[in-house]
Amino acid sequence: MSYAATLPWTLEKLDLSRIEIEKVRANEDLFLLLCSSSFVESGSDLYTHNLVDHFAGDDELQGWLRDHWEHEELQHGRALAAYVKHVWPEFDWDTGFRNFFAHYGSVCTAEELEPNRGLELAARCVVETGTASLYRALNDVTDEPVLRELTNLIKSDEVRHYKHFYQHFRVYRTRDRIGRLSTFRTLLKRLREIKNEDSDIALRHVFNVRYPEKAHDDAEFRRITARAEGLLKRHIPAEMTVKMLLRPLDLPPKLNAMLEWPLTRITEKLFLH
Repeated sequence: MSYAATLPWTLEKLDLSRIEIEKVRANEDLFLLLCSSSFVESGSDLYTHNLVDHFAGDDELQGWLRDHWEHEELQHGRALAAYVKHVWPEFDWDTGFRNFFAHYGSVCTAEELEPNRGLELAARCVVETGTASLYRALNDVTDEPVLRELTNLIKSDEVRHYKHFYQHFRVYRTRDRIGRLSTFRTLLKRLREIKNEDSDIALRHVFNVRYPEKAHDDAEFRRITARAEGLLKRHIPAEMTVKMLLRPLDLPPKLNAMLEWPLTRITEKLFLH
């Protein structure tokens, strides 16, 4: 079955021939970030299947995950991969992704999900906040028009996904009487894991194919990936990120406003360290 009719945009919308290659070709940090993101997004069906099983009995949420979210995430992967292959055709994307997927499949398990289904939805809000912030930052990093168009499309999808998970969280929160303290603990736990295992695995496999002679040099891997992450750090949309993170706590407006300022100051460190 084709879900192209339900997608908010399609890969065909992007005219790769318009890419101004000279604006991005020499940016190795951007290559690492885009390629690792393409790996993670292209492997999102594993995570989707875990979530679908986790929410057995919730037909509405299962249907959205299976019929919409999965296809939109996989399209992100296809679009990013197409961009990477166009700008850096010498990179063996297929080998890198095959190695990533084999590794990722061994750690992407149902045991990683929150046992409480409502709290897993709160955790998903953190993950979607992270991805929306990532693509907003990538959009700010570059002036290459096709990449700006692509990252803006993906960012908009991720914000919409966040809203969907948040609305379902509200239903579970009311029904299961999930308190602010347990919600806060879940948000904090997932926030501390935002530089998570899947992105680290993706960067590792991009690095191994890009620099095969350094594949076993952990110090060099850390140096190169830290430099790429530093690029993101300088462009992270802290205010947007904090607003999205605080929303599941449903705090009184005055308290929420009081927390926004200090949390905005520390968001970069929490996300990238």
